Amino acid sequence: MIIGVISTKIPLRTAALATEQAGPSGSGCVPGTPGRKSTKMGAFDCGGSDRDGRGGSQGLHMPVPSQTRGGLRVYKIVVLGDGGVGKSALTLQFVKHRFLDYHDPTIEDAYQQQAVIDGEASQLDILDTAGQVEFTAMRDQYMRCGEGFMICYSVTDRHSFQEAVEYRKLITRVRASEDIPLVLVGNKFDLQQQRKVSPDEGRALASQFGCPFYETSAALRHYVDDAFHTLVREIRLKERERHHTNNKLHKHSRWRRLRSIFTIVFKRRRNYSP
Repeated sequence: MIIGVISTKIPLRTAALATEQAGPSGSGCVPGTPGRKSTKMGAFDCGGSDRDGRGGSQGLHMPVPSQTRGGLRVYKIVVLGDGGVGKSALTLQFVKHRFLDYHDPTIEDAYQQQAVIDGEASQLDILDTAGQVEFTAMRDQYMRCGEGFMICYSVTDRHSFQEAVEYRKLITRVRASEDIPLVLVGNKFDLQQQRKVSPDEGRALASQFGCPFYETSAALRHYVDDAFHTLVREIRLKERERHHTNNKLHKHSRWRRLRSIFTIVFKRRRNYSP
């Protein structure tokens, strides 16, 4: 159930492209595209420097802290996949309920969408990433910021299916010690005559990733909401598991401290006993 669509769309360029094309005023606007920003990641900004304080992407092992905006829990979702698999079409179907035939593959767009998922109102900040290999200057940044990742391939393109494994490795490299929420999506299942990847292959890869799997059709809007909603559920599940683990560790730590105190007290009493 969708309770509202935030019309905010923040077209983004990678840092390298921004440096090359920014106007002489240094405002970050790309010449010929008024109002199109090419500097920061806007609504998807991490809100600070690298969490390890060293300015690099290595050693980042702390989970992304949850955020709220306007009283709603904000979920930062990153949509990954090869160029042409339909990442933008999926995102726009979810956000605006319309099908996009073509999207500039060099642009990274950020969207905001409110939805009620399992009775809980939420806001999704969605980053639709550029799928071209050469546009990777901001990749580590959004890998650090994302709370959940949707890895997409096209069922009509075996190479994009194979590249899904590389995107999973990329997430693991940047967030090595975290159990990151994922959903694997095989898009364009309406194009059955052009299918190159079977549903069983998709399910097997999702099992390897340890994540849910959907075959979707952005053109027909089949299972689009399901994929995004399931990713939010995965984020919530991982959060509950972390909180449960932290609570157990806290209780064990508190008990160890109490036991140490009692041990010291009893030793002193024995030492001072007549």
